[in-house]
Amino acid sequence: MREVMQTAKTKPLDCIVIGYNEVPFQQYESFLHNYGVETEAYRDLQYSFVNLAGEKLDYVGLLNRVLQQAGKSETFGRLKSGDIPNLAAVYLTNYLRRRGLAADYINLFQDEKEQLIEYLAAGPLCVAITTTFYVVNLPVIEMVEFIRRHNPEVKIVVGGPLIANHARNNPGAALAAALDDLGADLYLIEGQGEQTLAQVVAGLKAGWRTSSDFSAVPNLAYFEGKRLKRTPVVSEDNSLDENFIDWQQMTTRPLGRTIQTRTARSCAFKCAFCNYPTRAGALTLLNLDVLERELDSIQALEEVQNVVFIDDTFNVPIRRFKDICRLMIAKRYRFKWFSYFRCSNSDEEAIELMARSGCQGVFLGIESGAPQILTNMEKAATIEKYARGIELLRQHDVLTFASFITGFPGETEQTVQETIQFLQSARPDYYRTQMWYCEPGTPIQRRRDEFQIRGEGFVWEHATMDSLTAMDQIDRLFLTVNESLWLPQWSFDFWIIPYLLGRGLSLAQFREFMTTAHKLLALEIAAVPQQQKQIWQQDHWGGLVASARGWR
Repeated sequence: MREVMQTAKTKPLDCIVIGYNEVPFQQYESFLHNYGVETEAYRDLQYSFVNLAGEKLDYVGLLNRVLQQAGKSETFGRLKSGDIPNLAAVYLTNYLRRRGLAADYINLFQDEKEQLIEYLAAGPLCVAITTTFYVVNLPVIEMVEFIRRHNPEVKIVVGGPLIANHARNNPGAALAAALDDLGADLYLIEGQGEQTLAQVVAGLKAGWRTSSDFSAVPNLAYFEGKRLKRTPVVSEDNSLDENFIDWQQMTTRPLGRTIQTRTARSCAFKCAFCNYPTRAGALTLLNLDVLERELDSIQALEEVQNVVFIDDTFNVPIRRFKDICRLMIAKRYRFKWFSYFRCSNSDEEAIELMARSGCQGVFLGIESGAPQILTNMEKAATIEKYARGIELLRQHDVLTFASFITGFPGETEQTVQETIQFLQSARPDYYRTQMWYCEPGTPIQRRRDEFQIRGEGFVWEHATMDSLTAMDQIDRLFLTVNESLWLPQWSFDFWIIPYLLGRGLSLAQFREFMTTAHKLLALEIAAVPQQQKQIWQQDHWGGLVASARGWR
């Protein structure tokens, strides 16, 4: 069968890396709707869509509808969430190519199925599925079934955070059931994993086919019959310097005007709600001379206008961050940039340098406006430093998005009120708060007895609040805060802004759209009577479409 497949036009690859499968919004909404509209998960999703004349549209769908009705679809094209190169997929492809393996990636599974079919028809050795953004098996199962239909012989490897979480949270038979549900051939369980993947692909190229062939490769799980077997655990420490992305070598497919990269691995902090530092290990930094080579390769791609640095704390250590800014200033890079930013670990000089070096916007993980909750979260930050940082960023025309968590252990109606007051005073450009997700493996779980934590995931309670009350408090916060605009998570996180800028929208046009979307969402959350809602909705929507006719 492999010989037949190789007669296809596409040259067979050693490995296809699949970046992201975003389940279509209507399908996901229906999936959660079946559990009940009053459940925490569905109420959380309600903050990411608008019911426009009976049709539920996520924000990307809403913006596409504006452009369509304003006659601007051809000007801006069809907008798609995640339509920038998936960094995990690009990095793994780059890693494999550096080792002499033929690899390419599929960025968006839902939009690139025809390309994937072509790759599969050519007879690849392996398909690697990354799971950076998944908390359930559903997106992976869909991809595995699709791959099996179009090439039943190719080996499928699944790795990343979803698999790591299964391995950490599910003992014994529960882990076997979770992995069996996915239906892949090999499961890679390691915080990094690129070295293990390269060994798997090289083994397949050498003729390995049976499960026992992989028994000497560390960090794997696979089934022999119905029995789950695991190979020895060997921690990886892959060099960032040796594996930096040369973007000029990644042009086998269009990259677009916005790309992501990183200058570090892991995080310098250990917040109580996050297990990323545990999974990723010690903070590892890319050397600045290597970073300069990567940024030079980006500069050489004339179409790239925006770069997103996904480091969890780009400005830590602060001296290194200032050196990076000075480097970008000296090199006069053409692109603008966006990043995560910890304004409690910054100063005026750093913010001045970042503005001069082309920073256009930052993601601020503030998490709470209540000092006691910040203490419980082990944030090592103060409200005063947050407020001062936002003010300095505003003075230097750097866009701010502030992210919050509602319902963390210790949260009360009063601490939520403190967060409301912080938002009203600090006035970040955009914000969002999400209900605390009670995730096994995070540091706060060591204090379950102290805070009387029960339950997990979306459904929990502790000594001062439960999950449904937390959703009620999010409703109150959203309907109270008018000084900042809500920016949803589903399909429309902060990183949508550089993508839309690359597609031709201006910051002013984006804000105009978000202002109207905020008003439409408020009509839903406030449960305005249907007749009145329709009148107000038509008024807000009509005004936006009329204005969008003038967008260029």
